[in-house]
Amino acid sequence: MKTKRIYYIAVPFLIVIVALLLNFFSWNINSTGVLFGNQSESPIKSEVEKTKAFEIQDTFRKIFDLYKNTVVFITTEQIVKVRHPFFDDPVMREFFGKNNNPQVRKRTGLGTGFIISEDGYICTNHHVINGMDKINVNINDKNYEAKIIGSDEKTDIGLLKIEPKEKLHPAYFGDSDRVQVGDWAIAIGNPFGLDKTFTVGVVSAVGRRDVDFMGGAHIQTDASINPGNSGGPLINIYGEVIGINRMIYSKSGGYMGIGFAIPINTAKAVLLQLQKYKKVKRGYLGVNIFLLSDEDAKKLGLSNNEGAFVGEVMENSPAHIGGILVGDVILKVNNTDIKSSRDLIDLIEKSQIGDTLKVVVLRNKKIENLSVKIKERP
Repeated sequence: MKTKRIYYIAVPFLIVIVALLLNFFSWNINSTGVLFGNQSESPIKSEVEKTKAFEIQDTFRKIFDLYKNTVVFITTEQIVKVRHPFFDDPVMREFFGKNNNPQVRKRTGLGTGFIISEDGYICTNHHVINGMDKINVNINDKNYEAKIIGSDEKTDIGLLKIEPKEKLHPAYFGDSDRVQVGDWAIAIGNPFGLDKTFTVGVVSAVGRRDVDFMGGAHIQTDASINPGNSGGPLINIYGEVIGINRMIYSKSGGYMGIGFAIPINTAKAVLLQLQKYKKVKRGYLGVNIFLLSDEDAKKLGLSNNEGAFVGEVMENSPAHIGGILVGDVILKVNNTDIKSSRDLIDLIEKSQIGDTLKVVVLRNKKIENLSVKIKERP
C-alpha cells in the first residue's frame, strides 16, 4: 500500500513539472524578438515619411523600377591566338622550328547596355564590343545573342541589335545640354558582374574635354562607377538618361569618386548614323587651326584671341573651294560664335554631309562672308 501511495502522488507532481517546463520553453521562443529587438515602431518613422528625404528615397525606388527591365547585362567572347614568349627567342625558334602553332584561347568580358527601342536596339560602349566574336545580352534572366550594327571609336559608342519575341522597355532620353553641376546622377550597371547595381551621386562637372586624346565632352559624376559599368545609363532625378557611363579615373583600378559619361545628346546623333550607315559620317572642312597669342590677335585686329586662326588649307577641300585662305580668322559659322578651335570642330562634325554653311572670317582686318559646302571626312 505504501508503494502505491507514492506512485499516485508522484504522477501529478511530474505532470506539473512538465507543464512548467513547456511553458518556459514556449515563453522563451515567443519572446526572442523582445529580447533581441524592439518590436515597437520607430518613433521617428512617421516624421521621416513627411520629409523631403523620404520623397527622394521614394523617387530612387521608382527610377529603379522604371529601369530594371531596360538596363541589360552584356557578356562577350573573343577568340585569341597566343604563343608562349619562349618561342619569341630567335634561338628557340630556330631549334624548335618557325611554324610553332599558337594556342587558341577564349577571352571573356563584361559590360552594360540599355534598351533604346521596343524592337531590340541596345546602346553600349564601343570598347565593350569592339573586336568581339560573340556577344550575349541578358535581360531579366533571358539570354539573347546580339549582332553589332555599328560602333564608333571616337565617341566610344556602340549599337547592338537583338531579336526579342515581345516588346521591350526603351529608356527615356533627357537633354544633356541642360545638365548642371549639383544635379542628381544615378548609375545603373553591372560592376564586377553584379547585375543591376544602383548607385547615386551628383554631377561634378560638365563639358570635361581633357579626359582622353579624342577631346570629346564628358559629364563628370561621383556616382560610384566601376569596371563592368561601361555602357550603362547615367540618369537624372526625372528618370531620364543624360549620359552613357564610359570610364573612371583611378590609381587602383577601382572607384575613387571620379567617373565620366558621354552626353546623351552626343549619343543621339551617333546612334542614328550607326543605325543608318553602320559608321559615323563626319563633316569635313579641310583646315588646320593654329593657336593665337594675345599679341598676335591684336596685330590681326582682334580684341582677344577668340576665333579659329587658319594656318593651313587643304587642296580641293571644302574650305579651299569655298574661298577660305591661310591667315583668315573664322569668327562665326551659321550665326554661331566660334571662340576656339574646339567650337569649330564640334560644329563641323555635327553638320550633315552636303550642308552649305555661312562662314564669317576676319581677313586683313576686314569682315568677309563666305559659303562652304561640307563634305564627308576622307
